[in-house]
Amino acid sequence: MKAAVLSPVAWRTPPRHYGPWEQVASNIAEGLIKRGIEVTLFATGDSITAGKLESVCEKGYEEDRSHDAKVLECLHISNLMEKAGAFDIIHNNFDFLPLTYSGLIDTPMITTIHGFSSQQIIPVYKKYNRTSHYVSISNSDRSLELNYLATVYNGLNTDDFQFNEHPQDYLLYFGRIHPDKGTAEAIEIAKKSKRKLLIAGIVQDECYFKEKIEPQLDDDQVTYVGSAGPDKRNALLSNALALLHPINFAEPFGLSVAESMLCGTPVIAFNKGSMPELIKDKETGFLVNNVDEAVHVVNELKNINRKTCMDWASSQFSTEKMADDYFRLYQEILNK
Repeated sequence: MKAAVLSPVAWRTPPRHYGPWEQVASNIAEGLIKRGIEVTLFATGDSITAGKLESVCEKGYEEDRSHDAKVLECLHISNLMEKAGAFDIIHNNFDFLPLTYSGLIDTPMITTIHGFSSQQIIPVYKKYNRTSHYVSISNSDRSLELNYLATVYNGLNTDDFQFNEHPQDYLLYFGRIHPDKGTAEAIEIAKKSKRKLLIAGIVQDECYFKEKIEPQLDDDQVTYVGSAGPDKRNALLSNALALLHPINFAEPFGLSVAESMLCGTPVIAFNKGSMPELIKDKETGFLVNNVDEAVHVVNELKNINRKTCMDWASSQFSTEKMADDYFRLYQEILNK
């Protein structure tokens, strides 16, 4: 089987720091390669893969600002579509735009919907409802207007995460700094529970950071450690008492939640979006509704078995499981 995996071109695949779609696209490609599938990864030229790499640019538009994002996206997607006949199946991890080519090619395309940036993009998905194959990354992140082939949870390379049964006494916020992700709420939880908080992630909303976050940083109780790539991620997550994930939106899937549990670190999350699918309440963390409830369960963390966290995440969110799930879907599509 020859498969083309289409990744975004905002960041390198896999990303150096931030880039969740690129990370999942990489894990899909490498997982399929280990299964013996001939994979061509369409990504930036500096991307890393054990398969064949196709690119129209050396760096992504978030890392090389000389690029025009839309122009680069069009060149990138068309590069794959003009070579579609060389593949048995195309796996689209690049949102809705590639769908507009699907009626012009014979190669079947499976699309992983990594979330909806807005409801305004739904009409494109609806147009190709009958001819495309859609996969959701959680059951919660589904549109009632679309037909889905399956739900496949994002998978991670479990060997990249180190289990730690004896954490340090700090809470961790790990994610982009944005109101949606609840950075300010994490600070409030830490202060009210009288715990140290480390904050790691890219600043996506500069105004929010300047007004709500930076004034509360003191390099003692609340410390911002910057953007953390794979080298720092494992140490931060595995040594944390818990990950705080007080999201203010219905998150389709939280990679940091799965990553945290793979290290044995429980998660305290606001009960929104996919969180009830990722976290086993009172077993691998706590699902809460507000800051005060989060503060209350900080004292209950001692009742969480960290090995249970790791075992659960390993069974549900591994690259191997994700690759197996997608391979079965590929066969189902091709057998039609």
